Amino acid sequence: MELLPIFLEVKNKPCLVIGGGETAVRKITSLRRAGAAVRVVSPRLDESLDKLAATGAIVHIQRSFEETDLTGAVLVIAATDDPVVNRHIADIARQRAIPVNVVDQPAACSFIMPSVIDRSPVVVAVSTSTASPVLARLLRTRLESLIPAGYGRLGALCGRYRDAVKARLADPRDRRRFWDRVLQGAVAERVFSGQLEEADAAMECELAAAEPEGDMGEVYLVGAGPGDPDLLTFRALRLMQQADVVVYDRLVAEPILDLVRRDAKRVFVGKERNNHVMRQEEINRLLADLAKAGHRVVRLKGGDPFIFGRGGEEIDTLAAQRIPFQVVPGITAASGCATYTGIPLTHRDYAQSVTFVTGYLKDGTIDLNWRQLAQPSQTVVFYMGLLGLAIIVEKLTAAGVPPDMPIALVQQGTTHNQRVYTGTLSTILERVEQDPPQPPMLIIVGEVVRLREKLNWFREPRYSDQDATRPPLPGS
Repeated sequence: MELLPIFLEVKNKPCLVIGGGETAVRKITSLRRAGAAVRVVSPRLDESLDKLAATGAIVHIQRSFEETDLTGAVLVIAATDDPVVNRHIADIARQRAIPVNVVDQPAACSFIMPSVIDRSPVVVAVSTSTASPVLARLLRTRLESLIPAGYGRLGALCGRYRDAVKARLADPRDRRRFWDRVLQGAVAERVFSGQLEEADAAMECELAAAEPEGDMGEVYLVGAGPGDPDLLTFRALRLMQQADVVVYDRLVAEPILDLVRRDAKRVFVGKERNNHVMRQEEINRLLADLAKAGHRVVRLKGGDPFIFGRGGEEIDTLAAQRIPFQVVPGITAASGCATYTGIPLTHRDYAQSVTFVTGYLKDGTIDLNWRQLAQPSQTVVFYMGLLGLAIIVEKLTAAGVPPDMPIALVQQGTTHNQRVYTGTLSTILERVEQDPPQPPMLIIVGEVVRLREKLNWFREPRYSDQDATRPPLPGS
């Protein structure tokens, strides 16, 4: 995040605009909508600004800029048609620690004016950190259709009842849950349909019936998918926004964690080979203890909780202790990585079945039914198989799989750090030795790998020698 998003209170406060042209008009319009007391310094004014000055809506000082104009201003906008003058104004404002915005000169700004969706008191601001104002406007246009005018009325209702709810429910968690229910229930629907009196009546009923929640919370096992945040389900996003606590591991990427409610407590329980921050039994107990303390807990897991995610063990503990829970499936690594590499897991001409297995090493070996995995016309996907790759190749070959069987290794699949190693059972070890991949890694074995060159649609970026230093992103 390059800029800190804030909303500045300027109602009835002196804000200075230098310049009186079209650009100044847009800036002044925004300031006036926020209730600012606007002073404009300019030898000439746009016709629309001239009318505002005539009615006293703004104060016009008809001359060029002088340093004394900054005295008392809480915010400055330099909007003249002279970049040198604008830069000079910005330098002085910065020296006096006054926030300053310079039109079309991002480097001179100490703040920027974002694109705004105004549903007062609900206001949504969109910024690209000056990279592309056009993109910001495009995003604003799309958001306009998703945030109808009714949200402004709903925000006003929340403001009217905020103190009453706080008096009725002392615990912040109880208040959050009350508002979650109200804002997604009958009260909100009445506001959206314009039935404001009925909405107030429904709100009074909700408030009268509101009781502090019991001590028992709830646990949500949420599949975070293979890495790309766009692959999260709507339900996953909703529960992530409701959570009091988020328990996550190393396979959950930072962009996905960024979608969790900002004030939710984060608990890292990452596990990797021979380095467990917290053992599985301890994780199970932690989830139960947090729920018993009244928290809504999201257990965020890479991929799908029920496919090599040990989700069954976690909810088994919760069920035994009568703790409420939900499970939200996610796109598993096999599906996500195969799709993003152009390798269909099944294909009429190449594979009529697919098998998911774990390539996890235990006591230096992998205990699998190799004869079954060697059957033709199937795709075999190995999770957590990077360390055991040599054993996988050896066992498959010994079970009768041809040495020229195609194989693909997918590193950090579905993300912009995705990298794919392809070869055959007879060549892949040499390829990996020459250019070692980084976990997490998914292995796909089968004739379908031959289709990658033809069907690949997701282009991985070029890699440099520095790429090996990057932290791993989720692949399962």
